[in-house]
Amino acid sequence: MKDTTKTIGTPISRIDGIAKVTGKAAYSMDHPVKNPAYAILFKSTIAAGTIRDIDTTAAEKAPGVLAVITHKNAPKLNVKGGLRGGALLQSPEVDFFGQNIGIVVAETFEQARYASRLVNVTYDKKEPKVDFDKLASQARLPKDKEKADAIRGDAKSALGQATIKVEEVYETPIEHHHPLEPHAAIAEWNGDKVTLYSSAQIVNGAQTAAAATLNLKPEQVRIISPFIGGGFGSKGGQWANLALAAVAAKHVNRTVKLALTRQQMVNSVGFRQHNRQKVGLAATADGKLTALSHEITTHCAIDDEFVEPCGDCSKIMYDTPNSLITYRVVPMNLILPTYTRGPGKSTGSFALESAMDELAYKLKMDPIEFRIKNEPERDPSNGKPWSSRTTVQCLREGAKAFGWEKRKPEPRQNQQGNYWIGYGVAAGTYPAHQRPTSALVTLKRTGDEVTATVELAAADLGTGTYTILTQTAADALGLSIQHVKVIIGDSDLPPAAGAVGSVGAASYANAVNDACQKITNELVAKSGKQFFVAPTAAQLMRSEKLTDYKTRVESKAPESAEDFSAHSFNANFAEVAVNKSTGMVRVNRFLAVTGAGTILNPKTARSQIIGGNVWGIGMALTEESVVDPRWGNFVTRSLGDYHVPANLDIGHLDAIFIRENDEHVNTLGVKGIGEVGIVAVAAAVANAVFNATGKRVRDLPITPDKLL
Repeated sequence: MKDTTKTIGTPISRIDGIAKVTGKAAYSMDHPVKNPAYAILFKSTIAAGTIRDIDTTAAEKAPGVLAVITHKNAPKLNVKGGLRGGALLQSPEVDFFGQNIGIVVAETFEQARYASRLVNVTYDKKEPKVDFDKLASQARLPKDKEKADAIRGDAKSALGQATIKVEEVYETPIEHHHPLEPHAAIAEWNGDKVTLYSSAQIVNGAQTAAAATLNLKPEQVRIISPFIGGGFGSKGGQWANLALAAVAAKHVNRTVKLALTRQQMVNSVGFRQHNRQKVGLAATADGKLTALSHEITTHCAIDDEFVEPCGDCSKIMYDTPNSLITYRVVPMNLILPTYTRGPGKSTGSFALESAMDELAYKLKMDPIEFRIKNEPERDPSNGKPWSSRTTVQCLREGAKAFGWEKRKPEPRQNQQGNYWIGYGVAAGTYPAHQRPTSALVTLKRTGDEVTATVELAAADLGTGTYTILTQTAADALGLSIQHVKVIIGDSDLPPAAGAVGSVGAASYANAVNDACQKITNELVAKSGKQFFVAPTAAQLMRSEKLTDYKTRVESKAPESAEDFSAHSFNANFAEVAVNKSTGMVRVNRFLAVTGAGTILNPKTARSQIIGGNVWGIGMALTEESVVDPRWGNFVTRSLGDYHVPANLDIGHLDAIFIRENDEHVNTLGVKGIGEVGIVAVAAAVANAVFNATGKRVRDLPITPDKLL
């Protein structure tokens, strides 16, 4: 029977937690298949040019080798099928260092890797375009019309006439996703149909892209992805390795496993590109903004374009009559950049929120009060009313909880032993959307026990999808969570939105809720009775003595949602200690205050916010992918030289959620939190470093050499 206590909003532990800690959860390479062969990619050692010849003789004769596949014998694939980054073995042209140029398939992984080193490749080299500093002056307008210049008023003139202003350049380097589970796939053919076991943040998107690339119909491709070991955007769009696993399996007529090595990840599945951002802010003496300009220069691939929207926060965060947002992009011989956690907002907020802190200091204003003074009543970019906006609440509540009143406005005023102590603040935002999603609910009754199965092609990126959907269904059906089973991660299930862009929870939960409401209404109608107290679906299954019943729903956001500007908002507070002798920075405390509508599960939500905070701290202090300008290869190729923050790098973290009832964004009032947790984190740390030391670092990461 149902415990009458609602579970939405309750911090229950993950439904899938036991499976994960015991190793029962099946990730890409864990699915049981019979007699698999193993494939490994081998890659170009130049950044630009043409393959003159590939000698595979020695590799083909190596022990255990079943096949060597190159552009000479690869099947014809559709390079515009939707897989990202090219590198599908369709021509001898080389556009970046580490481009896929072949596959070795062997009986074991070790045999395949050994044989791949026996392949001899000769090239006709070209001069590569790999030095961003030299190429930035050649940047052009992006092809994407959404990245056209956004102009309100005349920001340039207003900046030119202003006496109190900031005009500075902020740099964020290339970053890599480095999920714990590298990209991998098992390909298994059955006639003209292929099953691909592969982590996919968008299950149906992976199906569509793989099918188009392989010249198949979507129904000929099945994607199975019940668990994802991290992705952060890199598993949102699928890459060449997915199709090449299928190619290898077809070639040897056998199931094939293909996993990228950690070193191969840096030039196989995209990254966050280097962004150079010139920000100009002007204000009156009492702190009212009069102008904001945000000019972004970045890079893309030689043959394809992706530009992360670094100006998005600048469009909506603050009220100003004059605004200019521009993008310029330069093609380079590097793999295509891609979505990376908080794309554009994390990097753009570093520039904007650092500049806001600089201008507040010039104005001799508290940076919190400066932000609040410029709070917009409506979305400045389109004039729409907010569905809800909690920036001021986040700043006020965070200031009280953090002890902001202890901050000293002037740098180098707070010393503890050999450390300068500093406080920093920054605010951020991320859009909230619900995307079309289908769900199937099946009810079964045995005696008085009613159970439910919920099915949809959703993804669990490690964010708690199984748990929040179980809670949603349990509440809507009148069941305990023990009597609800959630099945996701399979393209054969009803199509669903992806776990990208913070749309997953809102899209999945609303679809499940809609399906549960529909099945309840259908059971009421089926009973032919009138009820004074609305019964639950579970009660109706018992009262009507039904043994099974199912229904399906196609869910989407309310039409009225388009009339509002819907976003999650946050305020971030950092306390840093900077060693006066070494310049080492440590974040002693970090507090994130977030307004994100209905919080389905505070426990998993807190984990998401803290995870974003950790990456934001890494973005501020340690993370940087370095390109050797001579060759175009990454010299940071492992977790030994690309420093992801570990436990000892992180101080005390805390998260607060603002109680927020957004009646406009969707039925359940759910907003995303996966992305907003990283937005403006780096700026809060950088602003705290300035408060501690008096030194403003505008190019990340903030390493000791930049402070000494």
